[in-house]
Amino acid sequence: MATEYLHAVPHLTTALTGPLQHLEEHLLGHQGDIEQWLRSQWQETRAPFYASVDLRNAGFKLAPVDTNLFPAGFNNLGAAFMPLCVQAAQSAMEHYGPKVRNILLVPESHTRNLFYLESLASLQKILEAAGYHVRIGSLIADLKEPLSVTLPSGGNVVLEPLIREANRLRLGDFSPCFVLLNNDMSGGRPEILEHLDQPVVPPLAVGWSNRLKSSHFTHYRRVAGEFARLVAIDPWLIDPLFRNCGQIDFQQRIGEECLVTNVAEVLKQITEKYREYGIDQRPFVIVKSDAGTYGMNIMTVYGTDELRELNRKQRTKMARGKEGHHVSDVIVQEGVYTFETWGEPQATAEPVVYMIDRYVVGGFYRVHPGRGRDENLNTPGMSFRALAFEESCIQPDPTRAPDARPNRFYAYGVIARLALLAAAREIQEASLGG
Repeated sequence: MATEYLHAVPHLTTALTGPLQHLEEHLLGHQGDIEQWLRSQWQETRAPFYASVDLRNAGFKLAPVDTNLFPAGFNNLGAAFMPLCVQAAQSAMEHYGPKVRNILLVPESHTRNLFYLESLASLQKILEAAGYHVRIGSLIADLKEPLSVTLPSGGNVVLEPLIREANRLRLGDFSPCFVLLNNDMSGGRPEILEHLDQPVVPPLAVGWSNRLKSSHFTHYRRVAGEFARLVAIDPWLIDPLFRNCGQIDFQQRIGEECLVTNVAEVLKQITEKYREYGIDQRPFVIVKSDAGTYGMNIMTVYGTDELRELNRKQRTKMARGKEGHHVSDVIVQEGVYTFETWGEPQATAEPVVYMIDRYVVGGFYRVHPGRGRDENLNTPGMSFRALAFEESCIQPDPTRAPDARPNRFYAYGVIARLALLAAAREIQEASLGG
C-alpha cells in the first residue's frame, strides 16, 4: 500500500473515533477475501481452544503486542457476550467428540486474587451454559478438601484437590473426560498433568515453562506476510518488529551488550519505517521477558544509553518474573503507541480481544489514567470498559464510515484472528515436537 497512510497522528477524544480510517477502509474493501482466507486457514490448522490478544492502535499502525493462550478476564466481558461465548465453546468442544460431558478446569493457584477468581467463575458459567458439567481442580499443594471462595459479585467458586489414579485425574467421584488448563505454567509443568489419558488443552508444551514470545511473533510475522499479500498492504502496518536475546542476567549485567545491540537495531528499523511513512513520532522499543505474562518485566526504551544506566531497583524488577521465575531471555519489540483514550481525563486505553475456537466473542478496553501512550497498561490502577463486539466483529457495515463502531471493531477482530492463527501454528509445532 502506498504512503498515503497518515502523515500525522490524530489524538482520539473518544475510544470510538479517530485513526486507522485508511487501514480500516482497506480491510472492509477486502472483507470477502479476508473471511474466505481465514476459513481456509482453519481447515488446515485447528484454532486454539481460547485466547486473548492485546492490540495497540497507533493510528498509522494496528498490531498485536501479546497473545495469551490461558486467558483470564472473562468477567470483564459482560453478560451481553454470553451467547457468543456459549456458541463458540460448543464449537470448540465438538473437536473432542460427542461423548465429552465432564470438564475439569485447572486454574492458577490463587485463593486471594479475587479478580482472577471472578474470571474463573465466569469461564465455568460459560462452559456450563454450553451444556457441560464443570468442576475446578486446584494445583495448590496443601489443599486437602474442597475450598469455597466467596466473590465480590456475590457468587463463589469451589476449588477441589486433584486426585491422580494411573493416567487419569478425578475430583472425588467426578471423572472428567477433558482437562481445560487456565494455568500458564510459569512455574513449570506440573507432574500431575503429564502423560494423561484425558485430553489436556491447551497442551503443556505451550505453557510459559516452554513457550517463548519470540516464537509466537515469528509465526505471526509469517501470517502477517501472507495476509499482507492477500490484501496488498505493507505487513509492517500490522506487525511489530522484534528481535530476541538470550542469556541475560540483569543483576549481574551479563548479556548487556547483546541487549544493547538488538535494541539499537530495532530502533534503526523503526526509524526507517517512520521516515518512509512520514510519521512524526519518536521511535521506542519495549524490552520484556520472552516468557510470561501479568504485565511483569516490561520497560519502555528510547535509546541504548537507558539500558546502561539502569539502577539497581530497575534491574531487580526486570530480573524476576511471576512466581519468582528468573528472567534469562528477553524480547525487544517495536513499541507501538496507543492513541486511544477513554472518557475524562482522556485515560490511555488499548483494546483486548477474546476468542473461543476461531470466533471473536468479545473484548474490552484496558484503561489506565496513570500511564502514557508509550507505556504498558497492564499494571495496578488499570480498569476495563467492555467493547460491543456482539454487533461488530461479526458484521461490519460498509455503508458507514471506516471508524464507525462496527467497522472499528471489525478491524480489531481481523488482526486478533491473525494472532490467533499464529498461535494455532505455534501449538501445532509445539505438539509435534512433544
